[in-house]
Amino acid sequence: QVQVVESGGGLVQAGGSLRLSCQASGRSFSGFDMGWYRQPPGKEREFVATVSWSGGTYYADSVKGRFTISRDNFKNTVNLQMNRLEPEDTAIYYCNVGVIGTDYWGQGTQVTVSS
Repeated sequence: QVQVVESGGGLVQAGGSLRLSCQASGRSFSGFDMGWYRQPPGKEREFVATVSWSGGTYYADSVKGRFTISRDNFKNTVNLQMNRLEPEDTAIYYCNVGVIGTDYWGQGTQVTVSS
């Protein structure tokens, strides 16, 4: 059974940093993209960042230069280093592991940035 589990959320002051981690298990994820999405309060879920199996990265404009995504293909993990956090980054952050036609989601981890 596939499991995707996030960790590392919490409360931080504006300007601070947090590191989110995601562990995927239960099958081979060879060739899968791994990424992060977030859902701010009262808003739709939005894309944050993704990293391909080969290591190519892509970021939403709102986080470019502040967030860094990385993955370990042997451990099936993906991390999101978030620096210079802003109150607008407050959201539930979801890990996504996917390939065309198949998507797995975690339950989400709350990130709250106080001003």
